[in-house]
Amino acid sequence: MQIIIDAKMPRKAKEALKAFGNVIELETTGITYDAISGHPDIFFFNTSSRLIAAANLPHKYFKILDEKKIKYVSGNSPVGMKYPDTARYNAASDGKYLIHRSDITDIEILNHSKDKEILNVSQGYCRCSLLTLEKDSFITSDVGISKSLKEKGLNVLYVSPEGILLQGFSHGFIGGTCGLWDGRVFFAGSLKYHNNGSEIKAFLHNLGYETIELYDGPLFDAGSILFLNDG
Repeated sequence: MQIIIDAKMPRKAKEALKAFGNVIELETTGITYDAISGHPDIFFFNTSSRLIAAANLPHKYFKILDEKKIKYVSGNSPVGMKYPDTARYNAASDGKYLIHRSDITDIEILNHSKDKEILNVSQGYCRCSLLTLEKDSFITSDVGISKSLKEKGLNVLYVSPEGILLQGFSHGFIGGTCGLWDGRVFFAGSLKYHNNGSEIKAFLHNLGYETIELYDGPLFDAGSILFLNDG
């Protein structure tokens, strides 16, 4: 198991993740602004069959993907300093839906999602703001995404973004604090520090998920935790 994380993730969370696989720390300079410069969900989109990597992902990470035999394709769009070039790969997906602001989505994501229904939302930072789960269920910290999904009759838990740490900003977003693997949701932080923490735990428990809190501290928006099976 390969686990791609932001190099700025708290040290204790990094150490805890090492029990579950090989941790790859992502950091870039000069591509996008510092707060998101190591966020996996800014540089990668993961489909059921392969990873899509940003066109200007630093070469050393393409080399790591090759060494680990991770199936991937390079996207068409470079990540940039300003929106929407910061959000081309920040789509969310489950078995049925591709959820994003579709006019900014990288073309390779669209090409690899033709079997999915596109749910167009106004939020470009969709993966940052959304955790997709099984049984048509979702957790989001974005009011607009919550409204759009509920209009489709989907099972949605809305939680506040307040209290989620993101360097240089008043708050981060729930999707960026976590990652999903093997029936477990891993959080960079403890849910006890979030006002909706007990609701999040109950929602996940009712869906059959185990919750793993990687360190005792506030939830940290690390641009998601990306789990990849070895090739």
